[in-house]
Amino acid sequence: MSGNKITGGKPGPGRPKGSPNKVSTEAKNAIALAAANLGGHNRLVDWVKEDPKNESAFWTSIYPKLIAVSVVGPGDDGSHKLVVSWQG
Repeated sequence: MSGNKITGGKPGPGRPKGSPNKVSTEAKNAIALAAANLGGHNRLVDWVKEDPKNESAFWTSIYPKLIAVSVVGPGDDGSHKLVVSWQG
């Protein structure tokens, strides 16, 4: 059965492209508030310094999430080329 499950008609247009998801936004705000109440960036620095494993976790799991990654190749459309050749 297709269509709107509530009214039985056609589904609506949905969320406009590019508009933020309200639930995700609210969740991010709640996490930011909790982080601030737990000591914010000063507490994070203290935690990282407590143990070498914490520092490793910070650099390998937490910090990379802040880095925007964009991989673009040399092609006009950003594509990559793989060239395999035999030597010898």
